This record gives sequence, structure tokens and C-alpha cells, in this order.
Amino acid sequence: MPAHLMNYVIIVPLVVLMIWRRISRNFGRQPIRRGRMIVRIAIFAVIGALLMLAGLHDIRLAEGLLGGAVVGAALGFAGLRLTRFETDPVKGDCYVPNPWIGAVLTALLLGRLVWRFMALTPQMQQAQALAASAPPGTSMQMGYQASPLTMLLIGLLVGYYIVYFAGLLVHHKRYQQSHATTVA
Repeated sequence: MPAHLMNYVIIVPLVVLMIWRRISRNFGRQPIRRGRMIVRIAIFAVIGALLMLAGLHDIRLAEGLLGGAVVGAALGFAGLRLTRFETDPVKGDCYVPNPWIGAVLTALLLGRLVWRFMALTPQMQQAQALAASAPPGTSMQMGYQASPLTMLLIGLLVGYYIVYFAGLLVHHKRYQQSHATTVA
């Protein structure tokens, strides 16, 4: 098998697995795992902060990310209002997320990434051909840059999941306290 195809054999199934796991978490009862939620909040916060550094080069990227984060946070609060908490005999404390919000967010991001990949592929091929024909030591500028719309969608996800997971932790604590008082 050619070496350049080996990358696709490894990467494509991993990406499909990650997408499948993300989509499956939008449906049905999900167990509340406080530790994992705290780690996810931290990861999303770090990703958001690192992406904001891109705003040092192009302010439009920072504006897109910040605007998406604000809209995502508002959507996170809406998602919390539509989330139900339940106690499962096997899984323990669970939450049932609104499947529409998660599905729409996933579809928006995937659609944008596919669109961006399709738009950039011809430009990358042209840039590679120009770089191959250039004399050694010549600096070639690539003909593509990050997009504010892509950053907006990433910010939407970052804002949504930070607010949603933090809200789940707060609501779960309240749910446990109210459940403890009714049992006692």
C-alpha cells in the first residue's frame, strides 16, 4: 500500500469513531461523571484561550471565536433548561440532553469543516505545485488562511460545552441535595 494512503487508513477511522462518540452522547441517558466533566471544561477553556491567540495575527478570527462563544453560552443555558435529570438503577445519576441542540451543533461543525476542506484542497494542491517548482530556499506564501466563520462555529461549540457542562455540575449538585432531603 502506498505510504500516502496509509495516513488515510489510520486517520479516517479515528475521525469517524470520534464523530460517532460525539453524536451518541446527544441521545438518551448519559451518566454524570463529575471528573470527566471538569476535565472537559478545562480542555475547552484551554482550546478557547489558545484559539484566541490567533486573534493576535488577525482580529477577525478573535471576533469570530468570541461571537461564537457568546452565542454558544446562550445556547448552553437553553440546553440546560431542556435537560432532564434522572436516577437510573444501573448508571446512577443521569441527565438526558436535548438531542436537537447537540445534533445541530455537530452538523454545523462537520458541514463547515467539509466545506472548508473542499474549498481549500485545490488551493493547497496549487500551492504545493508552486512550491515544488520554486528554487530551493524560496519562501512561498500559502494561498489560504483561517476563516472567521470556522472560528465562529468553533467558538459556538466551546461556549456551549463550557456553559453546559458547568451547568450540569451545578444542577446535579442541586438535584442531589433535593433528592437527599426528600429521602430523609
